Amino acid sequence: MTKHWFLHNWMYAGIVAGVFLFAIVPLVVGTWSLPLVLVYLLLPVYMVHQLEEHHDDRFRSWVNGVMFGGRDVLTTPAVVVINVVGVWGVDLAAVYLAAFVDIGLGLIAVYLALVNGITHIVAAVVKRAYNPGLATSAVLFLPVGLWALVAISATPGVGPADQAIGLGAALLIHAAIIVHVKRRAAALAAG
Repeated sequence: MTKHWFLHNWMYAGIVAGVFLFAIVPLVVGTWSLPLVLVYLLLPVYMVHQLEEHHDDRFRSWVNGVMFGGRDVLTTPAVVVINVVGVWGVDLAAVYLAAFVDIGLGLIAVYLALVNGITHIVAAVVKRAYNPGLATSAVLFLPVGLWALVAISATPGVGPADQAIGLGAALLIHAAIIVHVKRRAAALAAG
C-alpha cells in the first residue's frame, strides 16, 4: 500500500519537502557562498517544477499520448525512479559535492535544470503547444539556472572541466531516459 501511494503521490511529497527546503534558505544565506546557495535552491525549484509536470500524471500521459500514440512507453515506476533518484538524488549529491569537494561540481544540478528546461521549451516550439512542466521551465529553471551558472562560473578555480562534468552528467541522465523510453517503445512494438 505504501509503495502504491508513493508511486502516485511522490510529487506531492516533493512539494512539501520543497517548501521546507525553501524555509531553510534564510538560515544559510550569509553563511554559505552565493554559488552554494544557488546549487541548493535548485532542488526545491525542481520540486516545484515536478508538481506542475507530474500532477495528475500529466507528463507521463502527455509523453505516451503525444509522443508515442497512446502506448504505455513511459511507466509510472520509471517516472518515479527518474525523478526521485535522477533528480532528487543527483541534486542532493551535487549540493554535497559543491560544499565539500569543489563548488564547480554544483554545475551538475545547474545543467540538469537547464537541460530539462530547454527540452521543455524546444518541445513546446516543435509541437506548438504547452507540455506539462513548460511554465516552470521558463519561469524558474531558466532564470535560476542561468543565475547559478553565471555565479558558479565566476568562482575562482571553476573551469572548463567543471563545465564539462556538469553538462556531461546532465546530458547522460537525459540520454539514459531517452534510451529507456526507446527500448520500451521497441519492446512494445515487437509485441
